[in-house]
Amino acid sequence: MRIKELIKDWQKKAAARRTIEEYAVHLPLHDAARIHALAEMFPGRRPEDIITDLLSAALDELEGALPYVPGHRVIAEDDHNDPIYEDTGPTPRLVALARKYERELGRLKDKN
Repeated sequence: MRIKELIKDWQKKAAARRTIEEYAVHLPLHDAARIHALAEMFPGRRPEDIITDLLSAALDELEGALPYVPGHRVIAEDDHNDPIYEDTGPTPRLVALARKYERELGRLKDKN
């Protein structure tokens, strides 16, 4: 999700599925002030909701910014019949590890 889409979601008061895991962070004062300002601007959104949504959007952007490193194996062809090579950069590893942890964290939630 992109940052601009967050504002639309906040206006709709949409909520995503959450884990039982908690992550404690100490924010820089200026960032904490902006989080509280956003929570006031969007009633119904707690500072924790704002942080969660911003982190999710930042992770999406980070994943999209990871470099594509073409491998040697052709996995498809584009519209012009040019080869598309597998990505051997960090993206496939991030995606695979994220799936692994999503399953593990989902199992923890199901147990409770």
